[in-house]
This record gives sequence, structure tokens and C-alpha cells, in this order.
Amino acid sequence: MAAYSKFLTVRHSAIVGGTAAACALLCLLNKRRAAAQHGKRSGKQALQNNEKEGKKERAMVDRLFIARICRILKIMVPRALCKETGYLLLIAVMLVVRTYCDIWMIQNGTVIESAIIGRSRKDFKKYLFNFIAAMPAISLVNNFLKYGLNELKLCFRVRLTKYLYEEYLKAYTYYKMGNLDNRIANPDQLLTQDVEKFCNSVVDLYSNLSKPFLDIVLYIFKLTSAIGAQGPASMMAYLIVSGFFLTRLRRPIGKMTIIEQKYEGEYRYVNSRLITNSEEIAFYNGNLREKQTIHRTFRKLVEHLHNFILFRFSMGFIDTIIAKYLATVVGYLVVSRPFLNLADPRHQNSTHAELLEDYYQSGRMLLRMSQALGRIVLAGREMTRLAGFTARITELMQVLKDLNSGKYQRTMVSQEKDADIKQALPLIPGSGEIINTDNLIKFDHVPLVTPNGDVLIQDLNFEVRSGANVLICGPNGCGKSSLFRVLGELWPLFGGRLTKPVRGKLFYVPQRPYMTLGTLRDQVIYPDTLEDQRKKGISDQVLKEYLDNVQLGQILEREGGWDSVQDWMDVLSGGEKQRMAMARLFYHKPQFAILDECTSAVSVDVEGYIYSHCRKVGITLFTVSHRKSLWKHHDFYLHMDGRGNYEFKKITEDTVEFGS
Repeated sequence: MAAYSKFLTVRHSAIVGGTAAACALLCLLNKRRAAAQHGKRSGKQALQNNEKEGKKERAMVDRLFIARICRILKIMVPRALCKETGYLLLIAVMLVVRTYCDIWMIQNGTVIESAIIGRSRKDFKKYLFNFIAAMPAISLVNNFLKYGLNELKLCFRVRLTKYLYEEYLKAYTYYKMGNLDNRIANPDQLLTQDVEKFCNSVVDLYSNLSKPFLDIVLYIFKLTSAIGAQGPASMMAYLIVSGFFLTRLRRPIGKMTIIEQKYEGEYRYVNSRLITNSEEIAFYNGNLREKQTIHRTFRKLVEHLHNFILFRFSMGFIDTIIAKYLATVVGYLVVSRPFLNLADPRHQNSTHAELLEDYYQSGRMLLRMSQALGRIVLAGREMTRLAGFTARITELMQVLKDLNSGKYQRTMVSQEKDADIKQALPLIPGSGEIINTDNLIKFDHVPLVTPNGDVLIQDLNFEVRSGANVLICGPNGCGKSSLFRVLGELWPLFGGRLTKPVRGKLFYVPQRPYMTLGTLRDQVIYPDTLEDQRKKGISDQVLKEYLDNVQLGQILEREGGWDSVQDWMDVLSGGEKQRMAMARLFYHKPQFAILDECTSAVSVDVEGYIYSHCRKVGITLFTVSHRKSLWKHHDFYLHMDGRGNYEFKKITEDTVEFGS
């Protein structure tokens, strides 16, 4: 034991400690590498696919990152004179004032300590009172700085969120992103959490870089006059070298941040999906299967977070040594030069007390400067993480821009099996022509094609004028809903010419109508507002007549009047929701309406009255239904057989009705 204790000198302890730390680091890196190899061997295809998707966007601090961040900053700070500029200036001023406060506190603290060592009661009381008197002002500066940072984060988030939602809710972009384009999997994650984290990261980086830079400039000015220019120059050289070195090591952080946010979005999606479809899952008794899905998604997220933690641990080990401890060593070397050099003219005639006071003041300034250098070096880590958020936000902005200009990317179905069809139909989205004309719907050599390139009908031709109702029938998957999506301009035209009224004169009533958040009145006039209703000159009495027409007049008294607010998706039954949708149709009075099995939960007599009233007020109907009772309310039928063929004919007494 004595020999062992003798061996453990300070020098040998440092060697042993460093060796142990290096071994621990190597073990953790090997564990991380083994975990990654285990993931590959276990065949986790979903994880591999998502990582491949994560490679599509570069996430590192380079010229592309600078261009991206400048593009987003133009949105968050739209002009030179705005509220955001004011907060930026407030933060900058408070940072400068805070730095001067730090310098004053160093100088004042040094003279207080000198007074204590020199046993000067008078000086001690004087400088201590100065410190007490300055405390409220220093505290006010610190809290003004926090206030400015928090307000700037909120302002940035408001600006960016408004911009993104303006693009996201423009026309049918929100629909196209989920149904026509497959580049963005979870837009809700990007629009909420990623935007918040991006704005917080930008403002924190502004503060974490501005304050150290100000500290360095002011401390260099003070120290140059005290110990010469060589000391601060050495510190700056160390900053540049260590910064470049650590930036190269931190590059994976940006990519890992992108993957982390992607997995967070997937985990959030499977949970919201369970809530949305809870009734259907309960009927199927699918709780165990859903639990497996949620656990699998969560496990994928946790495995990635474990790898991220291990990487940050290894980087933290290196960061702490380079940005903190080695910076302190450089600081000691610099500050010791004028004191250890006996020939230095600065301290040849200084007393011990003067040497001590000068050392404390210069040493503390140099220590603060080295800490500022360390914060700048460590800020590179946050900048790399910010690059990940910036890549995701920029990708969302680019996708929104493409969708609003009619461009989208989606995997197309291969059609090499039929070369003739491929030559006749090159499948170019948006290559068809839409002509807006009142009281007419005409398909002229229009191919009915899904967004992924699946051809349902190669050449569709028919014409319908106002007043001629059309019944559409055929097996599931034949293209009935696809026809309506093309007619409603949700799907692009792949060729031909479509003549139709503008969007506002075409109305769609689905089998499961949408009930909005709001009052009972809002359910009838949706998507109009109360102001829109008043501009149209439609009174509440007229709305009551619409409800009476669909036998829903009693609901007004039952639910407490027009201004009653309920969760209407739960309050109204299936049949009531379908009749409410028909009352909504009567309110808007479009030229054409698409009824997609929207009377399946309504009795035959109410259904007959609804169709008669639509003809009376001049609403031409396209109806999808299998009820034979509806044939008498239509003038034409369009039958699709599901094999690419269709038949459009006038309904006569000799027409064979089919359905139930």
C-alpha cells in the first residue's frame, strides 16, 4: 500500500485519470457503434428509411446555412424600423451596459479586497456602500435583458408562424401537402414545435454570441493597456484554432437534430391518430396492436436519443477540455508573463500590495475574457443544432412555395407494362386546361389519373348543363371520388380540357360532413362568418327555414339558440349531421353540388324533399348513391366499371335501374 500511495503522486494521478477518462470515452463510442450495428442487423427498415430521408437536407454551419438563416431572418425582421428591431437594439444596449457593469464590479471588488487586506475601514465602507447602491441598477439591467430576449423570441415566432400559415392555408395547399406531395410527413410538428425551437435557438444564439464578443472587445482594450497586446492576441489565436477544430467535430449534430425532430413528429402522429380513431379501434379491440405501434415508434425515438446523448457526452468531454480548461491554461500563461519576468519595467518598483491588486484586476479580466472565448467556442455547438432546425424550416418553406405554384413531388406508379398508354399519356401534372364558365361542366378528353400516376379512365368525355342532375355509380375504387377531386381542383389535370364554374359556385357534401368549432349558426353558414351572412342579407329567420326544410327546426330550441357553442361532431347524430350539411347547401345556393352518399343516414321521404327543393332553387346535383329511390330525381347517369370503361347516358323509362 505504501508503494502504491507513493506511486500516486500528483503527476501520476493526472496520467491515470486521463487514461481512465479516455478509456471510458472509447467504451461509450464502441457502445454507440455496436448499437448502430445491432440496429442494422435487426432489420429496422423504418429507421433506415427515415435516416435516408434525413440525408436529403444538409445541416451544417456553412454558406448554405448562412443563406437559409438570412432568408428566414428577412421574414422575422421585415424592415429596418419594426418592433423586432427595437428589441434587438434593447438587447444590444443591455449587453453593452451589462459588460460595463461586469468591469465595474471587478474593479470595485478588487479595491474592496485591497481595503480588507490593507485594514482600511474607511475605504472598505466606501466601496462596499458603492456596491450596495449599484445593486438595483445592475439587477434592472439583467432583467431588462431577459425581458428583451423573451419578447424577441415571441415576436419572431409570431412573424414566422403567420408567414407559414399564410402559405399553408392558401387555397388547398394544406390538402396538397398531405395528399399530393410526400416530402413533408408531419407538417403540424414543423408548424408548432420546430418553429418555436428555431426562434428560441436564434435568439439565444444572438445573446450567447453578442455578449462574449462585447466582453472580448472591451477586455482586450483594458488588458492591452495593462499587460500589453501580446496576451489578448494569444487568446484570440487560441479562439480561432479551437473554434475551427470543434466545428469540424460537431458536424453530425445538425443531421441528428433533423432526425430527432422527425421521430418526435412520428411519435406525436401515432398518438393523435389513436385519439382520432379511438371509436373504430375500440370496436376492433385493437388496443394491443396500437400499443405495439406506439411502443415501436417510441423505441425508435429513444434509441436515437440515446445515440444523441452519447455523442453529446463525447463532444462535451472534448468541449470542456478545449473551451474551458485549456483556455484557462492559456489565460494563466498570458497573465503570468509580466509578473514572472523580473525584467519587466511595469512592476520593478511595485510594492507587494500593488502587485497583488494589479494581479487580481488583470487576472479577473483575463479570466472573464477566457470565459467569453469559451462561450463563443461552445456557441458553435448551438449553431450546429440551429442548422438542423433551419434546414427543416427551409424545407417546409420550399415545399409550400412549390405547392402554391402548382409543383409537387410524389412517387409515380410505373407504367412500363403498357407502352401504348405511356406514349399516349405522358403523366405531366397540370398539363390540362381549366376553363371557368357558368352553368356548364364539360370533360373534354380528360384522363382521370390519381396523383401517384394510376390511370383510372384514359379518356373521359361528357357535358352537363345547369338543371340536369347526374347520378354517378360504380364499384368501389372505380374513380367516383377521384372525379370529384378533379372537379373540385384538388387534384391536377393530366391532360384534356375541363370547363366548369369557379370554385365558389361548386359545393361538396360528403358522407361524413365536417362540423366546425363554433356556434350553431356557424354550422349552417360554414365557411362564412356572421359578418359574411349579414353582407349577404340573410336573416336568422331564413336560416331557420333552411333547418325546417331538412326537418331540423327543433334543434334550435333543443340546443339553446343560434349562439349556443357545443362540440357538434359529438352532439349531432349521423343523420342530423347529414341534414345540417344539406341546410348548409341551401344557404350557399351554388350552381352545382356534389353529393357523395350524403343522405345514407336520412329517411327516404326527407331525402326526396331535399332533392325536390334543390331542383326548385336551381341547384344542379352530381350524386353518388346506390339507392334506387334516387333515380327519379336525376336526368343522366354516369356508370364506371372499375376497369377503365364508363357509360354516360340519359335516364329514360327504358333505363335499367341498379342499386338497392
